[in-house]
This record gives sequence, C-alpha cells and structure tokens, in this order.
Amino acid sequence: MKIKAISRRRVLTGAAAISAAAILPRSSFGSDWRPTETVRLIVPAAPGGTTDVMGRLLAAHLQKAWGQSAVVENRSGGGGTIGTAEAVRSKGDGHTILVGNPGPNAIAYSIFRNMPYKADQLQPVSNLIRIPNIVSAHPSTGIKSIGELIACIKANPDKLTYASSGVGQSPHLTGAWFLQLTGLKMVHVPFRGAGPALQAALAGDIQILFDNLYPTLPQVLDGKLNALAVTTPERAALAPKVPTMRESAPELAKFDVSSWFGIFLPKSVPAPVLDALNKEIKVFLERDDIKEQMAKIGARTDYGTPQQYSDFLQAETTKFGDIIKREGLQMDAG
Repeated sequence: MKIKAISRRRVLTGAAAISAAAILPRSSFGSDWRPTETVRLIVPAAPGGTTDVMGRLLAAHLQKAWGQSAVVENRSGGGGTIGTAEAVRSKGDGHTILVGNPGPNAIAYSIFRNMPYKADQLQPVSNLIRIPNIVSAHPSTGIKSIGELIACIKANPDKLTYASSGVGQSPHLTGAWFLQLTGLKMVHVPFRGAGPALQAALAGDIQILFDNLYPTLPQVLDGKLNALAVTTPERAALAPKVPTMRESAPELAKFDVSSWFGIFLPKSVPAPVLDALNKEIKVFLERDDIKEQMAKIGARTDYGTPQQYSDFLQAETTKFGDIIKREGLQMDAG
C-alpha cells in the first residue's frame, strides 16, 4: 500500500487552522454570535439629531440583548463622511457599528469630489426608520397647496425663494427635484442647519421651506406655516390632512423622498455577525415602546434584510445622483 506524502506546507496550514479555531470563541462560528468586548456605535453627526437618537436607542437595546457594553461615539463633520470613513477603516468583527443616513450613505457619492470611501466598503445591515420631508409656505404668500405653488412660480418666475438646511442636504435635493420635474425655478437659500432655515421661514424672510417633518410640523399645527405636501408616497400619520407630492401634480407621480436612518458594518464582517445584528435590529424595531416613540416624531419603522437594504440604498444613490448631476452640484468633503 502506498502512503501519499504530506507536504510540510499542508501540515503547517492545518496546524494554523486548528490553532485559530482554538483561540476564537465558539460563538464566532454560529448564528448565536455575541460581542466579546465593548461595541462602538459611530454616529457621523452631532449629538441631539435623529441619527444620534437612533444610535443611542439601538445601543441601549444591544447592550441589554448582548450583555456587553455599547457606547455611542459622535464623529461629526464633512457632511457625515468623517465618521463614516472611520467606520470603514474599522475591523469587521462586529464591535464597530455605523449609524447612517442619506447624506454620507447615498448623496455623498455623487456630490463630493474627494470621497474618502466607496459604497462597497460598507455592509448594509438594515434600515431603522423613514421620516417624510415636508414642503411649507409662509401664510403671507397665500399658498396652501403644491398646485398653488406651481401657479405662483409660473406667474412670478425667479421671484420666490426656498430655504433648506444646506446645499446637498436631503431637503435641498427635495426642492431641486420638485423644480426639475415641474420645469420651474425658485431661488435656493441654504442655511447652516434646519433651525436657522425654519426661523427664516417663520419670519417670512423666505417664502417656501423644504425641511424634515420635524421641526416644521409643530409650526404648521400652530398655524405659523402652511403645509403644502409631504414627500413620501403615503401621507404622514401625524398630519393625515396634508397631501403627498404624488397626489398634488401629475409631474410628481413618482415623487418619493424621505429622511432615513440605518445600520452598516465594515465590508469584511463575517456572515454570523451580520445575521446576529440584523436579528437584533428586527427585535428592536418590533418593540411596542420603540414604535410609539417613532410615531411621535412622524417616523415609521423600516426593517429589512441586508439584501433589501442594499437594494434600497442603490436606488437612493441613483436617484440622488441624477438630481445632483442635473443641478451640476460638486463640493469638497470636509
């Protein structure tokens, strides 16, 4: 009987594999993966905003579910690209999680010339929530609907102004897409954040405001602004009388813009880690208390599989990329 010779390389390779298996925790190989050290949730935005709030709520859930500390680290700047780039550079071992939003995870790829990362360097896990944007007008304009806004712009070309929270932000691109689809023009006045934009609209310095549902909706309910439409395909539960853009004009039949907040991991993450986090996100979003908190800010939960979230992100990136290209927008990150 002939015995097949075994090379030294094969012996060493096998030994290395056995040693690695002995060192790694058993949970690393199964769907019951759990972290073995503190989990970092990188929020590429300042404290207090929706990205930060969602990160802190999920961190509290994961800490309880996994029995391991979970901390939020705010890394703002560069339109969200600074914090996102840090997450991209992190190990894909499940101990660094990124809380994303349309800015750094869809819009940035088209608008920034010097992007420090690519979309394929991140692994989408699941979306968390979606919130409509809202279009409103100062009462002095007398505009109470999108139809009336269109008529007013046609009668007063280049005279109406609209405010947003900044160039390249979701509200700005909402306004830009509306104008592209209707073939109309308004003067865009960008502000450094939603707060200053809202104050200018309330003062009547700007006639039209494109903003997230909050903080505009309370001003609408108080009669300080006229709500014209929400930007999602469905009406907002907190403002059921406000029509959608799709309902308002034939040119807007496919209009769909929302502010969304979701979860990412570095691309190299193993499948068991991805599955474990996705599973906990599903549990998190199905909690009654989370649903109630989201409803209070006009959001709806939006769980999905990694593939579903990846498909959604691709569609969002393409949509915003087309809007940005037609606007001729280009900026430097940072």
